Amino acid sequence: MKLAQQELPTATTPAALRPPGSFEELFLPHLDAAYSLARWIVGRDQDAEDIVQEAYARALKGFSGFRGDNPRAWLLTIVRNTAYSWIKKHLNEEKLIPFDEETHAVPVEVVPSKLSQERRRQLLEEALNRLPVEFREVLVLFEIERWSYKAMAAVLDLPLGTVMSRLSRARRRLQQELTQTRDREVEDEL
Repeated sequence: MKLAQQELPTATTPAALRPPGSFEELFLPHLDAAYSLARWIVGRDQDAEDIVQEAYARALKGFSGFRGDNPRAWLLTIVRNTAYSWIKKHLNEEKLIPFDEETHAVPVEVVPSKLSQERRRQLLEEALNRLPVEFREVLVLFEIERWSYKAMAAVLDLPLGTVMSRLSRARRRLQQELTQTRDREVEDEL
C-alpha cells in the first residue's frame, strides 16, 4: 500500500465531539483492509489507491458523526460506497457483457496441479478479477476479511439469505473460472 500517513489531513472537529481516540488511531490500522477491498472491487492498483484516498478523506470529513464502536466496518462501508461511485463514474456500460451462467456452465473436476504457489496466487487473482463486482465483493469480505454473514448483510444492505446465496454463487463462479483457466493451460502445454 503506497498511501502514506502524511497524505491524510488532520481532523478539524472539536475533541469533545469525537469518539475516544483520534482519527489516525482508529482508522489507519485498517488502511490495508481498505486498499484490499477497493482493489478487489475495481480490479486495478492505481484506481484502488485513488478510491482509498478519497474514502479516507470522506471518513475524515464525517468523523465527527462517527458514533460506532467498529471503525473498521464504518471505514470499509465508506470504501465500498466510494468504489461503487467510482465505478459508476468511470466504467463505460457498453463494454460490459452480461454473464449467462447456463451458457457458460462447466462441469467441475478437481485435478492436482504442479503449479508453484506464486502461479496459483496469480491464477486465483485473475479468476477473481473476471467475476462480477458483487461476487468479488462478497468473496473478499467473507473469505479474506473474515466478515460474518450478519455483518455483510448490514453493510451491503441486503437480506441475510441474499448474502448467503450470493456467496454460494460467487464460489461456484470462481471455481468455474479456475477450472477454465486450468483447462486452457493444459491445452497450451499440449
